[in-house]
Amino acid sequence: MAWYVYLAHFGAGVFLANGVPHFVNGISGGSFQSPFASPPGVGESSPIVNVIWGIVNFVIGYLLLIGVGSFKCGLNLDICSIGLGVLVTGLTLAWHFGRVRNG
Repeated sequence: MAWYVYLAHFGAGVFLANGVPHFVNGISGGSFQSPFASPPGVGESSPIVNVIWGIVNFVIGYLLLIGVGSFKCGLNLDICSIGLGVLVTGLTLAWHFGRVRNG
């Protein structure tokens, strides 16, 4: 497969991982940081905004996954690319939100 397919699958992992905290906080009725708050990424948005932003992230991740190249489940470079995107995003979000929430 071409290199850009793995890049797209990495991006899918980024969007899928980013959708989780927004969606979970939103459906739990909690406010959470979002790019639509003031200041962006630091201020908190309403649960409704977070549910919508989580779904948008899931849709973008899904489209990158199925729309670029041919995705195959199993232990392969597709899954490794997605996993790397999830790992990098998870660590970055943990660092950022840890700093924001703990002052």
